[in-house]
Amino acid sequence: MKIFIVNAFTQTRFGGNPAVIVPLVEWLPDELMQAMASQHNLSETAYTIPQENGFAIRWFTPTVEVNLCGHATLAAAHVYFNHLGYSEGRIRFYSKSGPLNVMKRMDGKITLDFPANDPVEITGLPTIEQGLKVKPLAFYQSSFDYMAVLENQKEVENLSPDFNLLSQVPGRGVIATAQGEDVDFVSRCFYPQSGIDEDPVTGSAHTVMVPFWAKKFGKKKLSAIQLSKRKGWLDCEWMEERVFMSGNAVTYMEGNIF
Repeated sequence: MKIFIVNAFTQTRFGGNPAVIVPLVEWLPDELMQAMASQHNLSETAYTIPQENGFAIRWFTPTVEVNLCGHATLAAAHVYFNHLGYSEGRIRFYSKSGPLNVMKRMDGKITLDFPANDPVEITGLPTIEQGLKVKPLAFYQSSFDYMAVLENQKEVENLSPDFNLLSQVPGRGVIATAQGEDVDFVSRCFYPQSGIDEDPVTGSAHTVMVPFWAKKFGKKKLSAIQLSKRKGWLDCEWMEERVFMSGNAVTYMEGNIF
């Protein structure tokens, strides 16, 4: 089997979020795909198989299969566009979250077309507050993540979470976000429940943040940085029911799995 490692939402070899991409002809047993993802030990391993009018895609963290992953979808599209002879400018991936269209832009960036995940404000959760070690301005919940809105970018940058506490939050994970200094908004994302203490760049979390900040700022187009150590840059657009997220990708490795 061919294997690729691609850094998504970056233009550098050691930035963004690395994803493993394994193009298949047919699905392997679930236990084997999970074991391989655990062996790769990156935040996501994506498997694809050809399907009529596109490709089916599934994503695995080192410990669980997830229903949606942005950076690994961008990385998979990058592999097809640049390494597997796919000549069209648009790819449709079929996933557990529905069909996902991915477009190649003229400037080299790749755009993800994902379903919007509008968050709902909730009362504060002590576990999140204690786990983040700060008092958020507000708490929100999406269909898979909790979101804590912080006072400013510095608060997001200075977070030093208690991952043991955050792992007890009843959801996929916790997004911490605030208005940015040089971009519209910034974030960090924590998923100890899924075997990832801090995810370098999280496309699916932006399907939650983009609707929130678009309404806050009263505009559709937004710029974002995810402030992990590796950092990721995203151009975002809120399209009511959909969120467009664009970014670069860089191939780090190409090889074979035996």
